[in-house]
Amino acid sequence: MPPTDRIADMLTRIRNACMVEHLTTTVPSTKMNRNIARVLKEEGFITDYEEVGEGIKKQVVISLKYKDRNNQPVIKNLTRISRPGLRVYSNRKELPRVLGGIGIAIISTSRGIMTDREARRQGIGGEVLCYVW
Repeated sequence: MPPTDRIADMLTRIRNACMVEHLTTTVPSTKMNRNIARVLKEEGFITDYEEVGEGIKKQVVISLKYKDRNNQPVIKNLTRISRPGLRVYSNRKELPRVLGGIGIAIISTSRGIMTDREARRQGIGGEVLCYVW
């Protein structure tokens, strides 16, 4: 049975793979998962991602990124903010800053999935999906 919250499932898979120092992890391929992976790559939290498989069995393979010393993952924490039972929206003036700008908030806007910085620059708000640092 597929999970009801695919974003939380993706974040949990990435978090678990980082804890056990896996090089890659796979998540079901959805438009939202691909866009979140794109933002994580643009911000330097993951090395790369690619879509594999065909039809209904498509998967997104995410290559995780580690620091040189002691194999510490670049992603320290992933926190789901808006969830199916409690949606969290923010207008352009109240967009969150994660750890004073060190981390990012991934926002779903009318112009697509983007970081809080990009949404602030474009002057739009949206649904706060998650925090990453």
